[in-house]
Amino acid sequence: MSFCSRIPAASSLLVSSLFFVSPAASGPLPSGTLGWQVSGHSLVRGVTVGPIENSLFSGRGYGSDRSARTMQDVARMGGNWVSLTVFGRVFDGQSSGVSLTFETPFVENRAAVLRAIGQAHGAGLRVLLVPHLWVESGTWRGELDPGDDAAWARWEHAYAGFVRAWADVARQGRVEMFAVGVELRTWVTTSRAPSFVDILRDVRRRYPGLVTYAANWDDVADTVILGELDVIGVNAFFPLARKNGATLPQLAEGARSQAARLAELARAWAKPILFTEFGYTTRRDCAVEPWLWPEQVKGVTIDQRGQAEAYYALLSALFEQPWFAGFFVWRVFTDADDVTQEPEWGFSPRGKLAEFVLRDAFRATWAGDGPRLLGLSWLVPAS
Repeated sequence: MSFCSRIPAASSLLVSSLFFVSPAASGPLPSGTLGWQVSGHSLVRGVTVGPIENSLFSGRGYGSDRSARTMQDVARMGGNWVSLTVFGRVFDGQSSGVSLTFETPFVENRAAVLRAIGQAHGAGLRVLLVPHLWVESGTWRGELDPGDDAAWARWEHAYAGFVRAWADVARQGRVEMFAVGVELRTWVTTSRAPSFVDILRDVRRRYPGLVTYAANWDDVADTVILGELDVIGVNAFFPLARKNGATLPQLAEGARSQAARLAELARAWAKPILFTEFGYTTRRDCAVEPWLWPEQVKGVTIDQRGQAEAYYALLSALFEQPWFAGFFVWRVFTDADDVTQEPEWGFSPRGKLAEFVLRDAFRATWAGDGPRLLGLSWLVPAS
């Protein structure tokens, strides 16, 4: 049974018109902006497989048998990439150090991540490895400010060690793409950005694959390091509506507005754009403030259709955009059957209406795939 058979006819028509028709408008590839396809890459159809590092969940984390099954599940859905997240621990917003140990010792976690990379490759998937900062105090990592120049210098040295350690893992595991940072607004949008460029260039000397950085949706245009990247990464939790009760056409209009801004960014830097994270919680009006963590939302009305329509609205705005390199859905866990990791209204699309939208999107031919001839198999009714 397809997603189209589970929602009203009007929405079914929208879904089928999006995902089962070739983007005829894609045409020739503009020069200068589409190095992604020119270098032989098809659109990234990815899922973030979130870690379970806590020793209380033994046998469920990266590299476990359950992790291997989740990689196979992503491949069966039509995915071609997974994103793996590895954390460094920071105490608060003024910290000048990063601990490589997060719930499990670094040596153990390193081995587990290498096993997970092997599992993904064994399933035919490519891998994005994302070193991420976990701030114990709850401060957003984009607001980190160690203090004076000396404190910043200590921070930069510590962060460089953290990133180098995982870049070495990426090289050893033959990871296809590596993110040098995530949402570091106070660093990469300011006069301190040159020190981040130094770290990025050091990563390139150590690691031969593609390099990105995951900017927050509301500061990517102010991020001054984008010229150093192979592909511009965006954690794409921008709002598609400003108030509750938005209809699907209104969500689609909001998505087109965001896509227009991203198109300008792609043209300005002559680089493709990748959603290093995007997703919606399973609740009513989830596209108004999609960055809210499930536990932050009170008085929740669980709404699978609302989540699915938000997925559909955003993806439909990008379907025919040749500068769009693809997306990583936020997220499923390494043990995909473990429902204790987030509330019922959490981000995971697994077993929900949003999964059907995602499966259709994975199997579609996008402008970001580059020009290709389509067969007529889509005309054959599904069995």
